[in-house]
Amino acid sequence: MTETARGLGEFDFAGDDHVVPFHVEGLDVRGRAVQLGPMLDAILERHNYPLPVARLVAETVVLTVLLGTSLKFEGKLIVQTQGDGPVDLVVADFSTPDRVRAYARYSQEALAAAEQDGRTEPHELLGKGVLAFTIDQGAHMQRYQGIVELDGATLEDIAGAYFRQSEQIPTKVRLGVAELLDRDEDGKPRHRWRAGGMVAQFLPDAPERMRQPDLPGGDGDEGEAIHLFEEDDLWSEAKVMVETIDTDELTDPTVGTERLLYRLFHERGVRVYQPQAVFDRCSCSREKIRGVLAGLDRDDIENSIEDGVIKVTCEFCSTTYRFEASEVRSQ
Repeated sequence: MTETARGLGEFDFAGDDHVVPFHVEGLDVRGRAVQLGPMLDAILERHNYPLPVARLVAETVVLTVLLGTSLKFEGKLIVQTQGDGPVDLVVADFSTPDRVRAYARYSQEALAAAEQDGRTEPHELLGKGVLAFTIDQGAHMQRYQGIVELDGATLEDIAGAYFRQSEQIPTKVRLGVAELLDRDEDGKPRHRWRAGGMVAQFLPDAPERMRQPDLPGGDGDEGEAIHLFEEDDLWSEAKVMVETIDTDELTDPTVGTERLLYRLFHERGVRVYQPQAVFDRCSCSREKIRGVLAGLDRDDIENSIEDGVIKVTCEFCSTTYRFEASEVRSQ
C-alpha cells in the first residue's frame, strides 16, 4: 500500500482480484475491500466442489485475502476451520506478497444428507468446532495463533469476534459469494464464481474511543454493564453503513470496489490507495515434497510405493508429483 491517498477518479478502477485499501477520515475508519473473479474461479474449478462447499471455500478465501494483505512483513496467514459438520476442514492461506490457495475436506454422505434437509448454510456445513487464524513469520520466528469458536454464527461474525477478542479493534466484516451463469465467446453455457468482501476497522487517535463491551462470560452471564454500554457514535455510524451492503454489490463487476466505497462513504470523505493484486499460486514444489518424504520412516516409504513409484498430490493445487522408489529409498 502506498502512503499517498488518492481520490476515486485519479487512477483506473482496480477490477477483479485486486484488494483496495481505503480510509474514511471523517469516521476514523480504515479497511480493505475486494472483488474476486478469475483467481477464485481457478481455485474452485480445479477441485470441482459441490455448490455448497464451493460457496464456503469462496467465503474463506475472501476473508483470508482481506486479512492477509494487511501483513506488513514477509510471512503467511493461514485461516483454518475444523468442525463436526459435513465440511470438517477448510484451509486457505495467503503468502506475502500476493499468493493465495485453498481447499476443503468434506463427507459426501453427510453433505448429501445436509442438502436433502436444506442445511447448507456455512455454519450448518461447518458444525461446532473452531476457526483458527495463524500468522507464520518464518522458521526463526514464533507462530501466533488466535482461535475463535464456531458457534453457529456466520464467518463474518466469527471474524469480527476474532478481532474483538485478539486485537481489541472494533471491526466489521462483510462477505458475499455469487454463482454466475453466462456464455463464452463461442456461445456455450459457462459457469463462473465471483466473491467480494470488506473489512472496516475503527482506529481513532484516542484509544479509549475503541472501547467495546465485554464479551459475555458464558452460562447466561450477560451483565447489565454490557447492555448499558454505549459505543462511539462514529463507529456506530460506520457499522450501519457497512451493514447496508448486499451480496449483489459485493460481487457485481459493474459496481466495482471503488464505486461501492464511494456509495457508502463519499459524504465522509473516503480515500482509496493503490490496489494490491492477488494470485492463485500454490507454494508446493517437488523439492518440498521430497523433503516431506525424507522425514518418513522406512515402513511408511515402503507402504507408499505402488508399481515402483510414489505419487503425491498437493491438496491445494492438485498437482501430482511422481518419485521413483529408488530415488526415495536413497535419501
